[in-house]
Amino acid sequence: MIIYEEKELRIETHESEIPWLKIFTKLPHKEMSEVPWELQVRILEMLNIIEKEMLDFYKPTKINIASFGNYLPHLHWHIMARFEEDSYFPEPMWGTKQRSSNLELPSFENFRQSLLKKL
Repeated sequence: MIIYEEKELRIETHESEIPWLKIFTKLPHKEMSEVPWELQVRILEMLNIIEKEMLDFYKPTKINIASFGNYLPHLHWHIMARFEEDSYFPEPMWGTKQRSSNLELPSFENFRQSLLKKL
């Protein structure tokens, strides 16, 4: 689901037990070096804003930021708030499940509203 959109970028949610957002370029750039400099700066700014808001709002153990694009060769970033109690920690969310988990986290909608004010 798209939660924020600009001329050249959009932010989507990723269905998960943890807070997980993705930033996509609207044009199908394959690598960061293909992205115009001004857009690279905006992407880094958005990553920073999202990371800080996740830290302040959810108080996670760690923030994970990843960009692979091996299956989908369209430049995008994953930003995830990680918790020692989540099902995969300390493994990546694509790794081996470590335990069953039932995280009780603050409302994502409240997080989204707070984030939108900062973007």
